[in-house]
Amino acid sequence: MSHFAQISPTEDSNVFTVTNVIVAEQDVIDSGLFGDPKTWVQTSYNTKGGVHYAPSDDPTVPQFTTPDDGIALRANYARIGGTYLLNEDIFYGPRPRDRKGVLCASWTVDAPDWLWKPPIPKPNTGVYGWDETTQSWIGV
Repeated sequence: MSHFAQISPTEDSNVFTVTNVIVAEQDVIDSGLFGDPKTWVQTSYNTKGGVHYAPSDDPTVPQFTTPDDGIALRANYARIGGTYLLNEDIFYGPRPRDRKGVLCASWTVDAPDWLWKPPIPKPNTGVYGWDETTQSWIGV
């Protein structure tokens, strides 16, 4: 079984919105059972930031934290509300929200990992939440 993301076009012919993610066989997608097969793109739950991660059999090790030699498919696992860029053939997640639920308009996403990044790096020690209004990290 594979994971597939259903994509919907936007006003930009290169940008698509992820509207659904399912687990299915390729032949089921190709059959049209879930709509036009051209609207479905395979995605890998083992892929994040352009790196493929192995599942862990050790319960003390968090899942998908150990990189392996697998193929990182389309930069990131597709998320509903996320984006698929046709020309780049990659997925990235929805724009993050801050600790108060405000959309992080100041954050950017781009190659090579296609992960959202704040304008100021998160401090290395302590527990912090982003505050979009002040555009700063707040200790929590």
